[in-house]
Amino acid sequence: MWDFEHGSAASTLAERYRIEWMLPSECADQLAAGTADIGLVPIAALAQNPGLRVLPGCTIASKNYVRSLLLVRRADRPLANIRTVAADTASRTTIAYSRILFEKWGNRSAQFVPMAADLDIMLDHADAAIVIGDPALLALEERANRGERQEEVLVYHDIAHEWRALTGLPFVSAVWAARAEVSIDKIADDFILSRDHGLVNINALAAEWSEKLPIPEHTIRAYLSENIHYVLDEECIGGMRGFFSAASEAGVLPEYRLAI
Repeated sequence: MWDFEHGSAASTLAERYRIEWMLPSECADQLAAGTADIGLVPIAALAQNPGLRVLPGCTIASKNYVRSLLLVRRADRPLANIRTVAADTASRTTIAYSRILFEKWGNRSAQFVPMAADLDIMLDHADAAIVIGDPALLALEERANRGERQEEVLVYHDIAHEWRALTGLPFVSAVWAARAEVSIDKIADDFILSRDHGLVNINALAAEWSEKLPIPEHTIRAYLSENIHYVLDEECIGGMRGFFSAASEAGVLPEYRLAI
């Protein structure tokens, strides 16, 4: 979103776009309701709203470790024996990936319990917890301190890495999508250009967000430059198709054929 917030491009884009900030799951809801034209949506929303069109070029993905999507469990509870998972409700797609992973780990009976993203409280109520986004990055920053404070051994699984290890596919989290009647060619060009300008300004973004989040600037810089992949390339498209196939087989999502 660099061009939409910085420099001379921002005023030009403001003449064509009205930006509203919300969670990706809420973006999907607004697209489904027809109250928004374009949205950054979790890819699971595509299977639930098959009329949406994917904008080419841009994605939020990871090709190995992502660090902001964690499954945290007690060391004495193997993955196959986990009964309850406290799940951060902010990402439907991460939960879908996690349900597929549990199937592949031989655990079809794990129950996912919606809960706010507070790792201590989550683990007070469940065998494992899924935390995403800033709470996950913070959990990694506090990992050593928490171990000393709680005197228990936890295992931190990076969900994107686990997906890659089991399937060989990249973890694709979100894409830009538009309602069927929206012409996407010029829109895609605007978003691709903004992405490219953002990529050459990662240092500025890290400095900017370190003042807004309780996360060190170097951690934000590494996350933006090393953990997140922003280009919807052929590997990521293949990853999406693999996800939708596995989700359908596991009964996590309805059958969906990606058209890109």
